[in-house]
Amino acid sequence: MKLSSCKMAAASTANFFTTSTAPCNSKPYMVSKSKSFGLRFNSPNYLRSFSGLKAATSVNCESESSFLGKESTAALRDSFAPKAVKQNRDTVTRFQPRASFKVAILGAAGGIGQPLALLIKMSPLVSTLHLYDIANVRGVTADLSHCNTPSQVLDFTGTAELPNSLKGVDVVVIPAGVPRKPRMTRDDLFNINANIVKDLVEAVADTCPDAFIHIISNPVNSTVPIAAEVLKQKGVYDPKKLFGVTTPDVVRANTFVAQKKNLKLIDVDVPVVGGHAGITILPLLSKIKPSVSLIDEEVEELTVRIQNARTEVVDAKAGAGSATLSMAYAAARFMESSLRALDGDSDVYECSYVQSELTELPFFASRVKLGKNGVEAVIPSDLQGLTEYEAKALEALKPELKASTEKGVAFANKQPVAA
Repeated sequence: MKLSSCKMAAASTANFFTTSTAPCNSKPYMVSKSKSFGLRFNSPNYLRSFSGLKAATSVNCESESSFLGKESTAALRDSFAPKAVKQNRDTVTRFQPRASFKVAILGAAGGIGQPLALLIKMSPLVSTLHLYDIANVRGVTADLSHCNTPSQVLDFTGTAELPNSLKGVDVVVIPAGVPRKPRMTRDDLFNINANIVKDLVEAVADTCPDAFIHIISNPVNSTVPIAAEVLKQKGVYDPKKLFGVTTPDVVRANTFVAQKKNLKLIDVDVPVVGGHAGITILPLLSKIKPSVSLIDEEVEELTVRIQNARTEVVDAKAGAGSATLSMAYAAARFMESSLRALDGDSDVYECSYVQSELTELPFFASRVKLGKNGVEAVIPSDLQGLTEYEAKALEALKPELKASTEKGVAFANKQPVAA
């Protein structure tokens, strides 16, 4: 079975999949220091517990994939620990992945939370997955617990169990709240989701203040500043560990550009800066890798489509939902990058909406380098040498992004945090 659904690293990619092979000899072997490696065993029993969708007799990590990046492949390779086991009176070497991180999803029973939980459950870097929601999370947990990947899944229901869901957690991801529906304004969305994010971040501040916090709940341009103000009021704000997840914009930009120019999707990387709504989303199409030629009409067409991609899905679903699956995929990509960084990978870059000094705005989405302590560096080079179209679009987005940020700050400061 092949697990290759997405490009999880912005700069480089690889493939993780399991396949059945015929026995080759009495000992496993590994090909290292190459673009791919494999572990082969003379019996299918040795990998029954391996992270994957089904047991298999070989594990391959090859280049040209889309689920794990090159660095993730290396991390996966390094995570195998030999363990001697006795079977049929012969001692063989068994390789087991060492998963080490605990992740909590707040809003795990929702349209984004459920597929996101499944994708995170597949990560070899996750040892424990906590699923929290105000209702209906027990069934989600029971369902996920049947998947034969190593991470343990635990459910937590209602505000009384929220603190326990956060104990010892390394990364908290917050997709909680309502999705945007047809004819719903961003103000409508704000009025509902602002309080939800505030309450959840208060609990994070009290229970796991050192965790990475991934904010998915929209409008991200306002909910991230709300989270920052809550953390400040609690005295635990670390700007390096608070992220607005704008990865959906990068994923869409990569996809749309690859389709438009008939490129191999896995090779395409489009930096997206600004914010995470409407015209604040600015794909820098002049910075596409690999370099491609776009006429002015193509630039405008692609930019507008990327900015309105969420609305495209909302309209297509005709009131039955919003962009949940692509959002979950993008959030899983950002989660994987965060876990790789926590695990010591020194070459992890993603675009994210963070506290920034790149512009006069206090929060701005751009490419950042991730490390064990969060944001190690905000990358300024993408904003250098912009085209005239991009420079004008950058100036045009600033007033709206500034207003959204100030709206979030004002909301948080009007609402006293719980002691």
